[in-house]
Amino acid sequence: MATTIRKAVPEDVPQILEFIRALATYEREPDAVTATEADLLRDGFGPNPYYHCLIAEHDSRPAGFAFYFFNYSTWTGRPGLYLEDLFVNPEFRGLGIGKALLARVAAIAVELGCPRLQWEVLDWNTPAIDFYSGLGASFLDEWRNVRVTGEALTKLAAMDTLEPNDAVVTSDAKG
Repeated sequence: MATTIRKAVPEDVPQILEFIRALATYEREPDAVTATEADLLRDGFGPNPYYHCLIAEHDSRPAGFAFYFFNYSTWTGRPGLYLEDLFVNPEFRGLGIGKALLARVAAIAVELGCPRLQWEVLDWNTPAIDFYSGLGASFLDEWRNVRVTGEALTKLAAMDTLEPNDAVVTSDAKG
């Protein structure tokens, strides 16, 4: 029985969406996924992809995925890697596939000079918390996740009084 991990290709988009929906169900939000195959294809496989994805296969069957993108640390002056999703189908759990996916994402971060890899985990997901703890992950309990969506996002954006081509000047340079 062999496990392989490879970069996703456009033909994997239906499988990626299936993994995303399975993860949403596991995380008790089965109706929260609004992404479409067209969204994933457009945003992950163009000239400037917004995300990257790894597919794990076990005996040539799709077993799991890691979905990540780059962020940037102003403090370190370096890009970081943010793991948005890590999921292994239940029938393949316990075979080391999640660890292999996470290790591959970590290797990509190291190869690209990223000083950190970060992600979130739900506070009730004890198996994942124990898994991540066992791999040496640190939990940043003093940080709070902040999100603005839907109507609140629209209202906040409406507060922007700048014209699209206006420059925001924050320097006190004279000239």
